[in-house]
Amino acid sequence: MPSRIDADGQGEAVHDETQRGLLGRIGSRIGKVRGPVPAALQTREALLLLRNYEESGRGWFWSTDADGRLTYISEAVAALMGRSGGELLGTVFTDLFQPADGQDERQRSLPFLLMRQSKFDELPLRAAVEGETRWWAISGRPQVDTGGRFAGYRGSGADITAQRQSAEDASRLALYDSLTGLANRFHISKKLDTTLAAFTQQQRSCAIMLLDLDRFKQVNDTLGHPAGDALLKQVAERLLKIVGDKEMVSRLGGDEFQIILPDQEDRGKLGDLARDIIASLSQPYSVEGSRCIIGASVGVAIAPFDGMTSDDLVRNADLALYAAKGSGRGRFRFYSSDLHQAAEDRRVLEEDLRDALARGQMELNYQPIVNAKTNMVTGVEALIRWNHPERGAISPSIFVPIAEEANLIWPIGEWVLRRACEEAARWPSKLRVAVNVSPIQFANEELPKIVANALATTGLAPDRLELEITESVFLGDSNETARMFKALKGLGVRLALDDFGTGYSSLGYLQSAPFDKIKIDQSFVRGATVQGSRNGAIIAAIVALAEALEMETTAEGIESLDQLDLIRKLNVSHVQGFVYSQPVPQAELVERAEAGSWSIKPAGPAKQRTDRVSLFRKVAAIHDNHRYGVVMRNLSASGAFIEGLLDVPVGTRFVIDFGEGQLVTAIVRRSMNHQQGVEFEIPLVSDGNGGLCTRHRVSPYLIAAAAQQTSAMTLPTFTTTSDWKAA
Repeated sequence: MPSRIDADGQGEAVHDETQRGLLGRIGSRIGKVRGPVPAALQTREALLLLRNYEESGRGWFWSTDADGRLTYISEAVAALMGRSGGELLGTVFTDLFQPADGQDERQRSLPFLLMRQSKFDELPLRAAVEGETRWWAISGRPQVDTGGRFAGYRGSGADITAQRQSAEDASRLALYDSLTGLANRFHISKKLDTTLAAFTQQQRSCAIMLLDLDRFKQVNDTLGHPAGDALLKQVAERLLKIVGDKEMVSRLGGDEFQIILPDQEDRGKLGDLARDIIASLSQPYSVEGSRCIIGASVGVAIAPFDGMTSDDLVRNADLALYAAKGSGRGRFRFYSSDLHQAAEDRRVLEEDLRDALARGQMELNYQPIVNAKTNMVTGVEALIRWNHPERGAISPSIFVPIAEEANLIWPIGEWVLRRACEEAARWPSKLRVAVNVSPIQFANEELPKIVANALATTGLAPDRLELEITESVFLGDSNETARMFKALKGLGVRLALDDFGTGYSSLGYLQSAPFDKIKIDQSFVRGATVQGSRNGAIIAAIVALAEALEMETTAEGIESLDQLDLIRKLNVSHVQGFVYSQPVPQAELVERAEAGSWSIKPAGPAKQRTDRVSLFRKVAAIHDNHRYGVVMRNLSASGAFIEGLLDVPVGTRFVIDFGEGQLVTAIVRRSMNHQQGVEFEIPLVSDGNGGLCTRHRVSPYLIAAAAQQTSAMTLPTFTTTSDWKAA
C-alpha cells in the first residue's frame, strides 16, 4: 500500500483511519449484503477492494493536508510520474498537473477551488507526465477535523486520456478534412463568417481565393483513387508552404480548395500569390512511382469591394474561378461585376456552338511557319475560327474551353483535321499543314483511323500533315500513350511537341516519343530580350537538346525584330508570329503560294513593347470638380490613349475612373487634338486573364463616408470637347 506521513509516532493508526474514511461506504455495503460483520473484517475487505481497484488502473486516490501537500497518493500514479508514492508525499498537489496556459480555464480553476475549499467532481486536467499527453478527471471533498477546522482534501482520479482523444478526434473530423488535415467546408465557412462580421465593424478588407485543380480527374481515372488521394495530400502541403497559416487554408471537397487572406486587398500582391500557387501546383508530382502533372485555376474576390457577406464573396469568387477556367485554365481571375453577364453569355455560346458546324459557321485560317534563315514559308498551322452570325468572329481562346467542357471537342477536332487535309491537298505548293490534337482526341483510340481516313479521302501525302501534341498526353497510361504514338507514326505523319516548357517537361519521354519538332512556347520568347532575362539561355538549351535528338525547333509568338534577331542567334530553325504574318484565310494562302515558293520579309516594331490591350472603353476622366466621359484605347500597364477632350495641355493631371472603385491618377504626356496619351502614376496590374486592373480600389466605406459629406454638393458633368474648352 502507498505510504502515509507519520505524525507523533501514530502513523499506522492514522493510516487505518484514512482508509476507513476513504472506503467507509464500501464497508457499509459489505455489511448490508453479508449481515453483521466485525469492523476489522470490513476494513480488511475494504483495503483489498481499494488495492484491486488501484491496481486495475481504472482509478486512483489522493489526500492532502490543510496546506495542500500530498498525504496519500496511489502508487500507480506515482509510477507514471517516475517516482514512488513515498517520494511524492509532501509534494504540492497542484504540481501533479500541467501549468495553466492562456486558453485552459480548467487548469486555472483547480487552485481557485482548493483555495475556496470547495468540492469538485470530475474536473478534467492535463497531467504533468513527461513525454506524453495524459488527462485525468479529478474529484475532491474538503475534510474538517473534530474541532471543525479545515484539514485538507480527500479525493479520487480517473484516467480519461482515451475518452479525451476520442472527443478531440470527433471534433477534428467535424472541423478538419480527414485526408489532408486542412480545415473543411464547415470550419472555413464559420471562420469566414466570423472574420467578415468583425472586419465589417472595423472597416477592414479580406480576400478569398477559390482553387480548382486542372486535369485531376485524369489522374483519378488513369492511376486510381488512392493515387488521387495521395496527390491531394501533396497539393495541401504545397498550399500550406505558400500561404503559411493552416487555419486559413481549406479543402472544400473533391479537388476544390479555399484560402482566406485577411487584411489583403492589393490586387498586385494577390495576383503574384495566385501565380505562385498556380506555378507550385503545376510542378510534377511523384505518386506511387508515377509522374503526374496537373494544374490549377484560381478565382479571387475581395471584401468589401466584391461582397460584404460570406455568401456573396464565395459566389463571386466562384464566378471568377469559372471565368479563369473558361479562359484556358492555369490562370487566375479577379471578380468583376461583368462576370455575371459573362456567365450567361457563356451558357448561350455553348448552345450556339452545338450547331455551329452544321450551320457552316466554322472556317480555318492558316498562320505561316517560316524558315528563320531564309524567310521562306515551309508550312502553316491550321487555326479554327468561328464566325458567329450575331457576334462576329469569336476567338478560339473563348470557345475551345467551352467545347472541351461541353464534350464537343472531338467532333470539332475531327472537322478541323478533315478540312485542313482537304484544303491542303488543293494548295499549289507542297507546304506542310500542322493541326492541333487535344489530349481528349489523343486519348481516343479511334484517332489513328480518323487520321488515316482523312489522308486517304483527300489524297494528302502523310508527310505533309504535322500533328501538334501537348505534353499533357503523357499523364495517361504510358503503354497506351506509346501505342498511340506508334500507330500515328506508322501512318507516316509528322509529330510536333507543342508548348514545350510550359508543363515542366520530362526529358525521359523525348527519348521514346517519336517527335519531329519541338515548339518553344511564346512565354519564353516574351521577355527574352529584356536585360537580365534567363529566357534566352533556356531557349538555347532547348535548341541544343532538339539538335542532339535530330528535331526541328519552332519559336512561337515572335512579334518584334529584336526578338527575331535573338531567335536567329540562338539557331532556332523556324519562326511563327506576327513579325512574319497573322493567320490568313484559305483564299489568301492559295494566292500567295501560287508561285510555288512563298517568301515573307519580316516586319514589326524594332523592340518588344509592353503588352497593350486594344479596346474602346468608356471611362470617366476627373479634373478638379469636373467629370468628363471619354473613350480609352490601347491600354497598357503604364498608360493609355483617351479620346473625347480637345487640346488638353501636356502635364494636366486627371483621375481616371474605370468603375467599381478603380481610380488611377494619370498625367497627360502627349496631346494631339482630340487624343491624349496619358501615363499612370501607379502602373496597372494583370487581372490574370489578359486584361489589366488597378492595384487598389476605393473602399465602399470611404465612398459612403464621402457621399454623406458631399450629399448637398452636385458636381458638373461635361461630355463634349466644347465643355472642356469652356472649362
